[in-house]
Amino acid sequence: MSDTSRALARHAQILRFLMKYRSAGVLSGFELEPAAGDAAPEGEPGKPEAFVDDLEALGPTFIKIGQALSTRPDMVPPAYLAALERMQDDVAPLPFEVIHEAVEDALGVRISKIFDTFDETPIGAASLAQVHRATLRDGRKVAVKVQRPGITEQIRDDLDTLARLAGGVDRVTEVGRRIRFADWVHEFRRTLLAELDYRVEAENLDRFDAHFVAYPALFVPKPIWDLTRARVLTMELVEGTKVTDITGLQRTERDMAPLATELLHGYLDQVFVHGEIHADPHPGNLLFTRDGRLALLDLGMVAHVPPRTRERLLKLLFAAVDGRGEQVAAEGIAMGTRLEDFDEGRYFRDVGQLVARYAAQSGATGQTEGRLMLDLVRLATACGLRTAPEMSLLGKTLLHLESVVQALDPELDMKRVVEDHLNNMMRQRLRKSLSPANLASELMDMQELVRDAPRKVSNVLSLLSENRLRVRLTGLEESHLLESLHKIANRIAAGIVTAALILASAMMMDNPGGPRLFGYPAIALLLFLTGAGLGIAIVLSALLGDKRAKPNEERGPN
Repeated sequence: MSDTSRALARHAQILRFLMKYRSAGVLSGFELEPAAGDAAPEGEPGKPEAFVDDLEALGPTFIKIGQALSTRPDMVPPAYLAALERMQDDVAPLPFEVIHEAVEDALGVRISKIFDTFDETPIGAASLAQVHRATLRDGRKVAVKVQRPGITEQIRDDLDTLARLAGGVDRVTEVGRRIRFADWVHEFRRTLLAELDYRVEAENLDRFDAHFVAYPALFVPKPIWDLTRARVLTMELVEGTKVTDITGLQRTERDMAPLATELLHGYLDQVFVHGEIHADPHPGNLLFTRDGRLALLDLGMVAHVPPRTRERLLKLLFAAVDGRGEQVAAEGIAMGTRLEDFDEGRYFRDVGQLVARYAAQSGATGQTEGRLMLDLVRLATACGLRTAPEMSLLGKTLLHLESVVQALDPELDMKRVVEDHLNNMMRQRLRKSLSPANLASELMDMQELVRDAPRKVSNVLSLLSENRLRVRLTGLEESHLLESLHKIANRIAAGIVTAALILASAMMMDNPGGPRLFGYPAIALLLFLTGAGLGIAIVLSALLGDKRAKPNEERGPN
């Protein structure tokens, strides 16, 4: 089969999948109260599970899409989110001969010259890569992560197809205009392609290790840079027990509460101090090591949070744990985009009720911070507010951390730990803002303002007194308004010419002299055909070329 035929077959396969679930409520926006259950839609039992099965059958790109969608409660109904949580990324391993060749091609040297041993049986195999245990010549035990050959090209082709489809959906559907699928696909493409470059993951390992220096109980394996390339990552081997497999005997021998508390503190610092979110801290990516530490694995998916968004997320979460619903709603609006049908009154009212319920609860029976963040996203979508994607990602991360904390110490009050650490972070920020260096900088800005203010006020008053104050508006000559006016003028002119041609042809039809064509005066027939052609062209241009006005969307203040 040729490359063109394969591309067309793949395009058709993706289209069949999308058409199959076009009316299932997935990626369509929905009205949903935060208290709604997570059951599948009535009359469609098993449909979310079938959706996940079909995603897995489409291959690695769509497995990653499923993992990304599991962080977007504003796009996917709860029943499908629950099914996506159970999505498996375990596939049959490739033959060792293929892995052997891929490693040697990437490193440019024979395996036997670098490794003393290299296990043929992988530790784990996923859709993008598989990991093998190995030993270096100096005796160090390492894990070698090898990307499946050809996977990058396949993913790029799938993403190109999805980008074209998303652009079309955004142009012709109301749902597309609300959710902006093309923007989501673009962001997903950037994140996934970065994950396919293992040098980026190696940098993440080094950076997280440096960030966790204040938390000795958290361990991040170091990469072996000399043996790391874009498609091969070599790092320290971590041996331990999954946190979900910790036995009751291990809990009696060691108090797990400090370990769980340190994990929460480290991740909160990672988000609000360093501006990074590990997008996949689920229990399978954390190991309890033999020396009593927690090892963090699989740092390929790391989202970077801009400083301003980081500040607003911190204020939102701090206001939530303090029970201030109005401030939570205000910060959500400031980070999001208000759509044309945004119901601000309902949003403030519902957020206030949600935060009040959260603040009134405590302990293991209370609503968790992760669930609160996801419910805020769902509520915002129902009210016509497009939230910042960082809110969903933070909520998902906190939910994963909750499951880890429950596995380590079921009695730990996660809400209290989060609240105490947020209070501590706020105190540190306040002390930093009152430092001599910051105060000196603020005083210098104030001094400059006071020095320049009289002159600027005098200039404005002088212009006012002389009636020379002017306000200049720029950009109109390049605006969509001017472009639309040109189109209207051209259409009117073309319509007048068309009408004149048809009217002239009608008047000349009674002329008995001159050449004739098909029994009609040739000139009259020519004028009629020209006018009819212009008229048809105008109609087709209006139907195919004119676009609906974009819905009114307003972003929050910077």
